[in-house]
Amino acid sequence: MNRRIRADEVRVIRGEDSSVSTVMHIRDALEMAEDEGLDLVEVGPNQNPPVCRLLDYGRFKFIQGKKQREARKVSRSASKQKEVRLSPVMSDNDIETKIKMTKNLLSEGAKVRVFVRFRGRQRAHPEIAMKVLRKVAEGVASVAKLEKPPGMEGRVLSILLAPSSTSKERDRQEKAAPVTAASAAPADGDTAKEE
Repeated sequence: MNRRIRADEVRVIRGEDSSVSTVMHIRDALEMAEDEGLDLVEVGPNQNPPVCRLLDYGRFKFIQGKKQREARKVSRSASKQKEVRLSPVMSDNDIETKIKMTKNLLSEGAKVRVFVRFRGRQRAHPEIAMKVLRKVAEGVASVAKLEKPPGMEGRVLSILLAPSSTSKERDRQEKAAPVTAASAAPADGDTAKEE
């Protein structure tokens, strides 16, 4: 960048669409950059002569950082996974509460790992835990699809649920429906004028 460029001659690219490029001496290129209030940045050091671009380096770094933060944010939100813990000995109303919680998490777009943790002698009867998991899976079947079937991992029996594509479309339609219904209804002033 600027005075750190070691080559005697450089190809300078100017313009937003990179349409203007000229080969010039490094001193002339640095003077041109200084006159325009921009920086001379080397973008192709392996070319002959090296390719440099006139740009505002501070703004360029800011935009690059912003793009990287957005990319990290998107990848982080895409890979979010929530967990709901159950017990093999749960009452029906507790299971209903966990089903509601799971539906809320799925509606936010998160994958949900529903698991039952065994304690002590409970591990001898995994069929009881399977019944609990089956109840939860059936309770959220309208908004979720089973991504990973039940599997034992140590003292934990778990399933992985993902939001179903049909539920996403239904949510979009429900959000769009009130807007169109409100715009189609006549205002109070319109009905008074017609009479």
